[in-house]
Amino acid sequence: MRLILIRHGETPSNVAGALDTAVPGAPLTPLGHRQASAIPPVLTTERISAIHASPLVRTQLTAAPLATARGLEVVVSEGLEEIAAGELEMKTDDASVAAYSDTVAAWIAGDLGATIPGGADGHAFFERYAGAVGAITAEHADDATVVAFSHGAAIRTFAARHGGPADARLLNTGAVVLEGSPYRGWVVTRWSRDPLGGAHLADPAAHDVTGDPDPV
Repeated sequence: MRLILIRHGETPSNVAGALDTAVPGAPLTPLGHRQASAIPPVLTTERISAIHASPLVRTQLTAAPLATARGLEVVVSEGLEEIAAGELEMKTDDASVAAYSDTVAAWIAGDLGATIPGGADGHAFFERYAGAVGAITAEHADDATVVAFSHGAAIRTFAARHGGPADARLLNTGAVVLEGSPYRGWVVTRWSRDPLGGAHLADPAAHDVTGDPDPV
């Protein structure tokens, strides 16, 4: 099975460098909508069985053009949300951003006991995210391709546990491809750092604090 995890398009919070992780979250910027619209042509060769998105507005908006192109419904799936910022929610200062990113880095390095202030530890995150991945892929055949629209820090952390790079960026509408299953395990086979529509869709002026392993 192929699981394609795609990060949502750009939001005003990505531009401002805010730790925006709570539901419903920010919508897309005009660039974010262009990033989303560029996804369907890139995936024309993929035989997609299902399209899922987290409960946050930005993932569902990003998924919409692909769903329309394929005639599929966007299934909103609990568990695909971003790593919660807890007491740091909507903070933009360097200290808060560093506290969040350092905890994410600790989880990627294997220290699952690290905790974001007012948030969960790594054990709780992996239980939640792996459970969501298992639920959305369990109903499909071994040769199916499932697309899930999720979030920068969450995708980077989950993918790193399955062979993905520990220090790679994941820009808005970047994607990670994993192959396997919840039962046999997953292996990262592709990491697309840039937007799926091309590097020209990246915003070099954005202060992206969840897609960058070193945002400060």
